[in-house]
Amino acid sequence: MGKPGLLKSACIILAVLAALAIAAPAQTFTSFSFDGTDGGYPQGVLVQATDGNLYGTTRNGGVYGSGTAFQMTLAGNVTTLYSFGLSEEGRYPQAGLVQASDGNFYGTTSDGGVYSRGNIFQITPTGVQTTFYSFCSQTGCPDGRAPYAGLIQATDGNFYGTTRVGGTSLGYGTVFKMTPAGTLTTLYRFNSIDGSFPGAGLIQATDSNFYGTTTQGGASNMCKGGCGTVFKMTPAGTLTTLYSFSSTDGANPWGGLIQASDGNLYGTTMVGGTNNHGTIFKITLSGTLNSLHSLKLTEGAQPVDGLVQATDGNFYGTTSIGGANNGGTVFEITPGGTLAALHSFCVQSGCTDGVNPSGGLIQGADGDLYGSTTSGGASNNGAVFRLAVAPAATLSPTSLSFANVPINTISLAKKVTVSNSGTALLRVSAITVKGSFTTSADTCTGTVQTMGKKCEVSITFTPTTFGTLSGTLIVADNASNSPQLVPLSGTSVEPAILTPAKATYAAQVLGSTSTSKTFTLINNQMVALSSIAITATGDFAVSATTCTTSLAAKSKCTINVTFMPTKTGTRTGSLSVSDSANNSPQAASLTGTGK
Repeated sequence: MGKPGLLKSACIILAVLAALAIAAPAQTFTSFSFDGTDGGYPQGVLVQATDGNLYGTTRNGGVYGSGTAFQMTLAGNVTTLYSFGLSEEGRYPQAGLVQASDGNFYGTTSDGGVYSRGNIFQITPTGVQTTFYSFCSQTGCPDGRAPYAGLIQATDGNFYGTTRVGGTSLGYGTVFKMTPAGTLTTLYRFNSIDGSFPGAGLIQATDSNFYGTTTQGGASNMCKGGCGTVFKMTPAGTLTTLYSFSSTDGANPWGGLIQASDGNLYGTTMVGGTNNHGTIFKITLSGTLNSLHSLKLTEGAQPVDGLVQATDGNFYGTTSIGGANNGGTVFEITPGGTLAALHSFCVQSGCTDGVNPSGGLIQGADGDLYGSTTSGGASNNGAVFRLAVAPAATLSPTSLSFANVPINTISLAKKVTVSNSGTALLRVSAITVKGSFTTSADTCTGTVQTMGKKCEVSITFTPTTFGTLSGTLIVADNASNSPQLVPLSGTSVEPAILTPAKATYAAQVLGSTSTSKTFTLINNQMVALSSIAITATGDFAVSATTCTTSLAAKSKCTINVTFMPTKTGTRTGSLSVSDSANNSPQAASLTGTGK
């Protein structure tokens, strides 16, 4: 009996198909397909061993069709270490392996063993298998039966785990301890009120106690058989039910827990929540639960396994169905609850990239995420996949220029857009501006941008000196190329300008009037010039003008000036404009020759 909602089949064929790359921006997705004789339908989480290779199990396939233990290199080359099927050695491993301090791997089978109720086994890196314990050695299976979950090796060197059923006459499951020599002690037998049917293993938290989940049971009657629990158990076997789910906050947690860097526990429920598609939750060691996110079908639904906290501080997991193609997803969620689907399975015809992941994820030493799908792949026997995820920030425009901004005034704002062009959540931590520039608006700092989303920063230029000035917009985030820089430049000018600044007239006969020369008054300000008065001195006169007593913002007008010498020789004068600008008056020098 496998995990809920997952395809079961014993039809198996052969070998591994190497790498098929699936195009997506800034992302590498690669899957390696099982083909039957090397295994089929992997359901357990992988482990990266001390040799750098991945190790895991398949529920079916192999020589006898009853599952395998395998080694896979990061290049996708599979070696079948062991084929399950001989009854006393166990059949149908549902969970992954753990590498113990002795370098060997330990795991469980849900069936087979001496009493056909599952067993605990050891397998060496070279594939030598040893059965350590067979469940249901006594009438009624008080030691439990059908372990669905894997093992952990605790700080005392012993192995701890759960059985799905057995224990009491009603068979609600157990928690057990096994020594490295194979001696098993049943620490606790569930009674439904405190939880029933654990589908996941345990974790040992920093307080040395063990924590886990049960898929059913608990105090709530909102689900048939109970909605499941989170429990704590001391190394001596004293169990405390920390929390009973009640459907609206999640139901039926099949996945295990992790203890995050903040000391709290995080996990998933397969169903329940606002949309009844499952939840992601946080719970303190004392039992205070916070539902971080209720899944939507488009994001993925029914997460069967738990989470992994990656080196970026975010959590990653899988859903068994839903997403763009209803084949399940890989998702990322921040500690604050912002979630994004990173990959939707069955993106290719025939789901050759895999479908229905149920085994959870690990982060490899290379930083990539690794997991498995129970079906799909080139032969529909499941696949192991690698997903390299990374946020990427694209800034537009890549530079900003401000022209002709009056000194000591604030320019109009120009915007820079920060877009998440990657395949993970982009967290913008800080926006900094250097030079004679400031941010007038900022929707980026402290935000999390999902894929394809964007935020904006508005920049203004406030020059305090004349000339061309430069600065930089600095965007700090969690992208690999952080910080991103946008060069800023601007030119400063006087608030109002009279141009040209000087003019020379040709020699002119006394008493005659020259052809006029045109001067332009330019208002560089964001406000209108007012109180404009124009004066010409010497043998010079204003002959015509388009200027009035006011001039609109960013506008200009013209002034025509003629020369009429009253004496021979060099004659000088000026054109002067007084107005409301703080550099008033603006002036031009005039020169002419009388003859």
